[in-house]
Amino acid sequence: MSIEAALALSSLVIVAAAFIAGLVTVGAQVAAVDAAAAAARAAAIGTTYQPPRGSVEVSSDGALVTARATVPGPLGTMSAEAIVPAELVVEAGS
Repeated sequence: MSIEAALALSSLVIVAAAFIAGLVTVGAQVAAVDAAAAAARAAAIGTTYQPPRGSVEVSSDGALVTARATVPGPLGTMSAEAIVPAELVVEAGS
C-alpha cells in the first residue's frame, strides 16, 4: 500500500467517524426533546417521569409546567425545553 492510499483511507475513516458522531448527536437531541415533552406532560397531570437517558428538571408557576431535559451526546450535551399548561386533576369519587 502506498503512502497516498494510506492517507486517503485514514481520511475516509475520520470523515466516517465524524459523520457517525454527528448522527448520534442528532439522536441525542431528539431524545432530549422527547424527554422534555414527556416530563412536562407528566408533571402537568401530577405524575413523574424518569427518562431512560439523561436528566430532567421540572418547574411550575401554577398555570404552566416547564421541563428542561439534558442528554449526553458524543459532541456535547444536548438540551431541550418543553412548556405545557398545567391541568386540573380531579380525584375519582370527588
